[in-house]
Amino acid sequence: MPRRVLRGTVVSAKGDKTITVSVVRRVMHPVYKKYINKSKKFAAHDNDNAAKEGDIVEIQECKPISKTKTWELIATTSEQK
Repeated sequence: MPRRVLRGTVVSAKGDKTITVSVVRRVMHPVYKKYINKSKKFAAHDNDNAAKEGDIVEIQECKPISKTKTWELIATTSEQK
């Protein structure tokens, strides 16, 4: 089974080898038919501490590393808004 890959923005890089990534997706409201943004935060494993806050990164599923970390960093782009 293929692993899911998500793209998001790093909102916290304070932990050692851990980053928090906010993934935003657009969904249509079932009644009003307008698009709204929904976001969710994921804890991801960053082995080299390469990502900084504001970076756009890609993360993919992996086996559980800790209680909350089940994602790992696969690519980093240093685009800051």
